[in-house]
Amino acid sequence: MISKKATLKNFLSSTKSKIKKHTGNFNLFLISESKTSSSQNKIVLLSTFSLLMLGVYFFSVFHEDFEKFNAYQMSSSLGITFIAIAVFLFAFKVLFFIFKAYNYYKYKPVASASDQELPTCTVIVPAYNEGKQVWDTLMSISKSNYPKHKIQLISIDDGSKDDTWKWMQDAKEKLGDRLEIYQQPENQGKRQALFRGFNLATGDIYITVDSDSIVTEDTLRNLVSPFTTNEHCGAVAGNIRVLNNKKEILPKMLDVSFVLSFEFVRSAESNLNSVLCTPGALAAYKSTAVHKCLPEWINQTFMGKPSDIGEDRALTNMILKQGKHVLFQKDAIAYTNVPEQYVGLYKMFIRWGRSNVRESLEMGKFIFTNFRTTNKSGIRILFISQFLKILMSYPLIIAMLFFVALHPLLFIGSTSISILIISTFSVLFFTSRYKTTKGIWAYSYSILYTFALFWITPYAIATASKSGWLTRELNAVK
Repeated sequence: MISKKATLKNFLSSTKSKIKKHTGNFNLFLISESKTSSSQNKIVLLSTFSLLMLGVYFFSVFHEDFEKFNAYQMSSSLGITFIAIAVFLFAFKVLFFIFKAYNYYKYKPVASASDQELPTCTVIVPAYNEGKQVWDTLMSISKSNYPKHKIQLISIDDGSKDDTWKWMQDAKEKLGDRLEIYQQPENQGKRQALFRGFNLATGDIYITVDSDSIVTEDTLRNLVSPFTTNEHCGAVAGNIRVLNNKKEILPKMLDVSFVLSFEFVRSAESNLNSVLCTPGALAAYKSTAVHKCLPEWINQTFMGKPSDIGEDRALTNMILKQGKHVLFQKDAIAYTNVPEQYVGLYKMFIRWGRSNVRESLEMGKFIFTNFRTTNKSGIRILFISQFLKILMSYPLIIAMLFFVALHPLLFIGSTSISILIISTFSVLFFTSRYKTTKGIWAYSYSILYTFALFWITPYAIATASKSGWLTRELNAVK
C-alpha cells in the first residue's frame, strides 16, 4: 500500500509542472491590478472579475489532481471526521439560509403612525472629534417631520479635541430651545455620553443617532411607529446605509454589504421579534426598558475590565433578556460615514468582532431559559448560528491555511467559485431593491474579506478582553 507520505509527494510532484505552466497567467493579473488611472473603480472591478475567472480556470485545471489525493484521505479516520464536519456545516448553512429567506419574505415594516399616536421621544447624539459633521447630523434631525412638541434633542460632546463643541454651539444658536448641548469634562467614551443622555431624557422613547449620520425627514417617525402597535416592543433597529460612498472604493463595497446585513438579515430577525443588534448609528428604545437595565449596562465588565465598546449590542442583549421584542424598520434610514482606508476598516471590524464574542457569551447565559413566552425557538436558532461562526473560526482558518500550503492555486479556484455563488445573491438582492448595477461591488467585497479580513474573528476572540474604540483617533471623514 502506498504510504501517506509517498501519496503527498506524488501529488505535489504531479501538479508542479501545471503550477509553472499556469502561474504566468496569474502574474499578468497582478500586473493589471497594480495599474493606476482615473478609472480606479473600473480597474478594481475588472481585477475582481479577472481573479474570479482565473480562479474558475485554476479549479478546472487542478480539481482532478486534488480528487485523486483526496481519495487516499477518505480511508483515514481524520479525513472522514473532517468531511463529516464539513458536510454538517454546509447542510446547516443551507438550511439556515432557507430559514432566513422564509422570514425575510414574511417581514413587513410597521406603517407610519399618525401624529396623535406617536409617543414623546428624546434623540441623543453623542459626539467625539466629529467636527462639522455633528452640525450636519443635528440639522438633519431638526428637519424631521416628527411633531415638534413631542421631540427633545440632546447632543453631548464627549471631551472632543477638535472644534466639535464649536459646531454644536453653532447648531444651538440656530435651533434655540429645540436643542440641548452638554460637554463632558474629558473623554469618557460613548457609553458614558449615552448614559448622561439617558438620565437627561424626558421622552417615552429614547433614540440614539451617531454624530456622523444623516437621517431623512421620515426616519424618526418610521423608527418609533412599532412602539405604537406592539406593547412588547422594547427596541427598534434602523436601516443603515453608507453616506460617503461616492468616491472611495471601500465605502462602495460596504454600502452593498450593509444592504444585505440590514434589509435581508435584520428583516428576517425582525420577523422573529429578535433583532440581535440595534445599530449605534440609529436605534430606538423604550425608556422603561432602558432604565430597567441601565445600572447593569453602565457597570458592565468583561474579564474584570469595564466594557467601553459594543454598547449597542449590550443594550440590545439586556432588553431581549427582559423578554421584550426587538424589531427592525426598513423605512427608517440613516446614512453614516464608514472608513475609507483598510486600517480604519479592520479596526472597525475588530471592535465589532470583540463585541460579538462578548455578547454571544452573555446571550448564552439566558437564551435557553424561559426568558420570554413566544418566539424562543427562532432566536435560539439565530444564536446557534452566530455561536457556530465563532466556535468554528479557528478550525476553519487552520483548514484554510493547510489548503493554501498544499495547493494554493486550487484554493484560489475553489474559493473563487464559492464567492461567485454566494456573492451573486448579494448582487441580485441589491440590484432588485435599488435598480442599479452597484450591487456588483459585492464580488469585490467578498474577495477583500476572504483574502484580507479572514483573520478578524480569530483575532477578536484572542483579544476579546481588550477595550478601546480603535478608530476614533483616526481623522474624521469629511
